[in-house]
Amino acid sequence: MFSKEQRQKRIQEIIARESISTQSELVERLNAEGVRVTQATVSRDINELRLVRLPIGKSKHRYSLAQVTTETDVMDELARLFRTFVTDIDRGENLLVVKTAEGHANGVAFFLDKLRRDDIVGTLAGQDTIMIVARTVAEGEALLEELHSLMLG
Repeated sequence: MFSKEQRQKRIQEIIARESISTQSELVERLNAEGVRVTQATVSRDINELRLVRLPIGKSKHRYSLAQVTTETDVMDELARLFRTFVTDIDRGENLLVVKTAEGHANGVAFFLDKLRRDDIVGTLAGQDTIMIVARTVAEGEALLEELHSLMLG
């Protein structure tokens, strides 16, 4: 029986050497290596590991660990993700809702969280929606404009 840490380490090793694009592919690879898991468990692991799905061409994607070290790296990757996956942004008072392509909300939210900005209280991500809590209404308005500019390139 593998511990959660061992299983997650195997996941990181697998996605580092193979192009894995779906949770079911990852379940198959893990099962083939003797790690018995369900898709629900893999889904939780993906969220906890904060894996992102990167485009590899021809409408295909692969899971990857986020590789960013500086604030510039974070902003560059966030801009790329917004241009590629964000479809809409809306605001109500100090709450912003960001709509993404299916399955990409966690990856985008990961980079929003990495900004560690005082004007963002926190984020919450589902499959295709991110809720961002801005500290004030005014900061929410400014954040909406900033995120729109990322989306437009």
